[in-house]
Amino acid sequence: MAIRYNLWIDPDNVAQHRAVEADLEHYFVERFADYPHIRLFGADPYDYDAPFNRLYDVLMARAAEYCERTWCYVASPEQLNRCFFRAVGRSNKFVRDQPDGDTHQSGA
Repeated sequence: MAIRYNLWIDPDNVAQHRAVEADLEHYFVERFADYPHIRLFGADPYDYDAPFNRLYDVLMARAAEYCERTWCYVASPEQLNRCFFRAVGRSNKFVRDQPDGDTHQSGA
């Protein structure tokens, strides 16, 4: 199996890796804008049919294709995952179910 990921092939090209990751994060935030508010997992984070989990799978595949098409860059799964969750943290499109299993909530 050949190594495909640009990060592994050329780890010293830090400027390119950072530029691609910044663009990926922006790409994810733009894609989130296409959806109504997305409810994060509640009691069962392993419910693979939950909207958030289905969205994750679809956007990972689309982002990988976007990187290859736009940047001629093959992002590693770790880069895609990190950029996705950074974008989730920055986006106002996600809402959490309450309570989500945390019995020590502040204000309760």
